[in-house]
Amino acid sequence: MTHHSPKPPVTEPIAPNPDFDNGRWFPTWRPFTGDINQHPVGINEYLPAGKSVLLGVQHTFAMFGATVLAPLLMGFDPNLAILMSGICTLLFFVITGGRMPSYLGSSFAFIAPVIAVTAYAGTGANANLNIALGGIMACGILYALVGLLVMKTGTGWIERLMPPVVTGAIVMIIGLNLAPVTIQGVMGNQFDAWIATMTTLLISLVAVFTRGMLRRLLLLVGLVLAYVMYFILTNLMGLGAPIDFSGISAASWLGLPSIHTPAFDKHAIIMIAPIAFILVAENLGHFKAVEGMTRARVTPYMGRAFLADGLATTFSAGFGGTGVTTYAENIGVMAVTKVYSTTIFVMAGIVAILLGLSPKFGALIQTIPNPLLGGASIVVFGLIAIAGVKIWLESHIDFSKNSNLIIAAVPVIMGTGNLSLHIGGFDLGGIGTATLAAIVLNALFSLQKDD
Repeated sequence: MTHHSPKPPVTEPIAPNPDFDNGRWFPTWRPFTGDINQHPVGINEYLPAGKSVLLGVQHTFAMFGATVLAPLLMGFDPNLAILMSGICTLLFFVITGGRMPSYLGSSFAFIAPVIAVTAYAGTGANANLNIALGGIMACGILYALVGLLVMKTGTGWIERLMPPVVTGAIVMIIGLNLAPVTIQGVMGNQFDAWIATMTTLLISLVAVFTRGMLRRLLLLVGLVLAYVMYFILTNLMGLGAPIDFSGISAASWLGLPSIHTPAFDKHAIIMIAPIAFILVAENLGHFKAVEGMTRARVTPYMGRAFLADGLATTFSAGFGGTGVTTYAENIGVMAVTKVYSTTIFVMAGIVAILLGLSPKFGALIQTIPNPLLGGASIVVFGLIAIAGVKIWLESHIDFSKNSNLIIAAVPVIMGTGNLSLHIGGFDLGGIGTATLAAIVLNALFSLQKDD
């Protein structure tokens, strides 16, 4: 390969844990007996019910901002997305045998291709939601098949196919591809443009000047602050379009969200299904981070985790929900709390299900004004783009090598400019074309030993 990384530091191998590596589907569970303020809580340890519920609620709020924002940006039902995130987290727990501490929330990787195939304008419900759901289901099935393959063969081939120089480019493309659409969406009038800018500023201030859980909830807290400011400017001062609260009083406290039936369109499937490989790359990084934190041997269960996420994505889209992925926000919470018990994520899933079954809660979410979502989108897509750079930096990619420069540069411009190739009548879309280009270039350049 031409994109050499420095040798990783030598670390002590993870010692086998007979309770965790017991050869059965689930590990052997045991109560945590130490001081929670002094010692980490292991994956297969559990806490008393009261502490478990509180820690579960914290995980629910950690994922909440992003899990609600993603469906709103695609024209999906946010209440259904919250409900499905809870169900899918429980499904993930069962399929992984409770060995992988993760929460499954709405994936942002689907936003660009979903908007592309549905021509969603950014306000209200998505009229072409059904064909997007069919594409997401196909992506989930492909992802589940990759999981089965990894269960048989290990993860080595994925790391060769998509080394950090490739995954960094792909992640950056996801963020940059939607930049023009996002900016156009908040430029309807100058009031909306200023509100979107104010929203980005408030989220940025929360991200930089707060600490602990507030910082983890930067999207949620920033949106709440912007919502209050918007209410003052419009409902109280008469500037711009006021927030309409009539839907909240009309909604009931309990009830099922609206279910949608998928439709299978070849063009949508070709555009959305390849996102499976982006999810693989994203989750591979998440699971390696989990293994580093927990010092538990979770690598042998990565295939199970891919299978679980794929099946969960298929299940969610089958009822009208978004595609799901493991959440870095929740991994961040684990890093802070040092509580790695997967039973906490069961509690978090149950809390999310209860929230998803409240139409009144959903009606409140629907009152969020469009320029606020536009401002949040600018932050989210910018952070995704910079996450690609972060992958390059952390992997010490050597950009003095022409091979690495080309693998990074060409796909990023293809994806940002939305260059779309047609293969056999199928439109790959900007992200699909750029992803394919990055993988093909990497494969070609790996045939020579050096630049």
